[in-house]
Amino acid sequence: MIEIKNLSKTFTLKGQNIDAVRDVSLTIQDGDVYGVIGYSGAGKSTLVRCINLLETPDSGSLRVNDSDLITFENGKLLYGASRTPMKEKQLNAMRRSIGMIFQHFNLLDRSTVFDNVAYPLKYSGMNRKEIKDRVHEMLQLVDLTDKRDAYPSQLSGGQKQRVAIARALANHPKILLSDEATSALDPDATESILALLRHLNEKLGLTIIAITHEMAVIKSICRHVAVMEDGRVVEEGNVYDVFAHPKQDITKHFVASASALNRVDKLLHDDSPLVQVQPGELLVKLLFSRDSVGDSVISQISRDFNVSINIVLASVEVLEGSPLGGMIAIFKGTEENMHGALDWMKAHHVEVEVLRRG
Repeated sequence: MIEIKNLSKTFTLKGQNIDAVRDVSLTIQDGDVYGVIGYSGAGKSTLVRCINLLETPDSGSLRVNDSDLITFENGKLLYGASRTPMKEKQLNAMRRSIGMIFQHFNLLDRSTVFDNVAYPLKYSGMNRKEIKDRVHEMLQLVDLTDKRDAYPSQLSGGQKQRVAIARALANHPKILLSDEATSALDPDATESILALLRHLNEKLGLTIIAITHEMAVIKSICRHVAVMEDGRVVEEGNVYDVFAHPKQDITKHFVASASALNRVDKLLHDDSPLVQVQPGELLVKLLFSRDSVGDSVISQISRDFNVSINIVLASVEVLEGSPLGGMIAIFKGTEENMHGALDWMKAHHVEVEVLRRG
């Protein structure tokens, strides 16, 4: 488990203070895949560097795995209930329990794949045979045994990231931090790496914290998500609930950007014929969650309320095994029947927004 309480970090740049992380508190359970999303400058990368203490927070506390509580005071690391200065040996042991992968791989260009993966093991106390066996095991895990003697320049972007993952896992960490690990990859390589991370989480029970600005990454692998803005966590929860019921404006923007329904804004702006309504018509946005009535809703309200429905856009996806979908449609009927249909849908947990009235 990772427990973060009231964590803050301020940088001074050209005489000006920049509050990169402000009073952040999070709890991440063992074996979770936890996403942290935000735009550039939101503080998400600083937060993840504070978790493995590549950056020392100014205040707050942190507990990682089974370690004693680490508190931060005026740039100092204080360890345990006695709040004694943290020793280098304790710091190194904690860092070894956390692996990290980056956007640009950070591989050694003049070293082979084998040597890149072996690098963090050289100072672990393992002998040469143990290192060889561990590297082979890691390359099997990421499906790169045939590339052991290749150099980074001979690899694709996805293969480089697989090497970086193998290196990050070489010391048996319990936690893997992924800082924009797929941002430099093409769509096929991105899906391949995300599938690998899902596999590692399931096979090894690995706790993964994914830092990203891409909602597609959150949707693909994460179970929980925190949304950051201006150094603060402004919204958090399980991925399904955050997608289905975003509360903050920034979260709504992220969710909209990942939905095909977002195209309706451009259609409305351009006054497209697709979204033009005549007298006696309503342009309506409908959002369906796992609490909604299901697939029969359209046929049922059309039949029960004598309302014709023309579907303009529709989108359905599955998050954490549950359906989440939306629809832009034009309703046509009497005022009484249309409002009766909308009220019935609201009563059955369908979110309804009237975009235009004829």
